[in-house]
Amino acid sequence: MSATLRPLIPAERIAARIAEMGQQIRADHPDCSITVIGVLKGSFLFLADLVRAIPGDVRVEFLGVASYHGGTSSSGAVQITQDLRASIEGHACLIVEDIVDTGLTMDYLLRTLQVRGPASIRVASLLDKPSNREIDVPVDYVGFTIPDEFVVGYGLDLGELYRNLPYVAVYEP
Repeated sequence: MSATLRPLIPAERIAARIAEMGQQIRADHPDCSITVIGVLKGSFLFLADLVRAIPGDVRVEFLGVASYHGGTSSSGAVQITQDLRASIEGHACLIVEDIVDTGLTMDYLLRTLQVRGPASIRVASLLDKPSNREIDVPVDYVGFTIPDEFVVGYGLDLGELYRNLPYVAVYEP
């Protein structure tokens, strides 16, 4: 693929912000274990760094979701590709997402998981793109608010490429 990748958020800023987020998440949940639900595939790098930044007891679950289907914009149709393996009933849950864009996927996830009876459910997203929001959804912990540009790196992909970049970049075809 011939494209330009314009760096947007360097690895050092990502690491510093994730450390802050981990401390804030624990401060908001001082006396309980947190069940962190990573939304695959894009959140895996962020999730790995975030769970290491959260002191205390943390459980990790994964939920596979597809909404982009290889393109550069959300299709609007959310599909669960891998469900949780453990019950979240009574747990303090934290959904970890790479980016909240239109809000369609997060709205679907919140509604789907809420019926499973968690004690609480919050959202942490590395990136937030509120200018593109179609449905207002809560994002309790935001790494970075970004403009309406297509980004890759640090877990985010285009056709499964660029996830391995240690920073976030704007993809310019």
